[in-house]
Amino acid sequence: MARYSGSVCKLCRREGEKLFLKGERCLSPKCAFERRSYAPGMHGRQAQFRRKESDYALQLRAKQRARRVYGVYERQFRRYFRDAQRQKGLTGLNLLILLETRLDNVVYRLGFASSRAQARQLVQHGHFDANGRKTNVPSFLVKPGDLIAVRDISRGNSYFKELSQNLDGGQVPAWLSLDLPNLAGKVLDLPGRDDVDITLNEQLIVEFYSR
Repeated sequence: MARYSGSVCKLCRREGEKLFLKGERCLSPKCAFERRSYAPGMHGRQAQFRRKESDYALQLRAKQRARRVYGVYERQFRRYFRDAQRQKGLTGLNLLILLETRLDNVVYRLGFASSRAQARQLVQHGHFDANGRKTNVPSFLVKPGDLIAVRDISRGNSYFKELSQNLDGGQVPAWLSLDLPNLAGKVLDLPGRDDVDITLNEQLIVEFYSR
C-alpha cells in the first residue's frame, strides 16, 4: 500500500476537525478547514444532516483519525494494536504510548519539526542520532533515558541554524526534556494519557479491532 499523496486538508475535513497535518499553515487563515469545514466531495455539505452514524462508523472514524494523525499505514497500525494487546495494562493506552514514542513523533514533540510529516522526512534523511547512533527509521521506538539529537553534520544546515534561533521549548511535554543549545532532547518517562493532546477515543479503536 502506497502512502497517501493527496491533499491532507481533505483528511481534516473528512474527520470534521483539525488534525494539524501541515504544521504552521493549520494555524493561519490559509487553512482549508477554516474555509470549508464540511466533508469533501459533492455531498459533503449534506453529510452533517444525515442520520446518526452506526457504532461501526464511529469506531472506524476513531481508528482512521489516529492513523492519520500519526501518519502510519493500516498494517503498521494493526501491528501496534497487537503489540498493545500483549502488554500489561489497558490496550488503548498502550496503543497511544506506542504511537507517541515513535521517533518521528518525538522529533515533532521536541519542536524540531512543525508537523509529524516533516519530522518523518527529517528522520528519513538521516538528520538525527538516537543514543549517539544515526537513526533514519521514523518508527524507531524510544524508551526512557534515550537521547535524541540533531547530528553534528546537520547542525550547519540552514534549517537547523534558523531553528536554533526560533525554538523556545515552551511546548515540550513533561515526559521529554529539551537541551536547546545542543539541539537535543531526552526521554524522561513514558507518556501518560494526559500527555496526548489530540482528540482520540482509544476505546473505540479497541472496539473496532475486537469485533
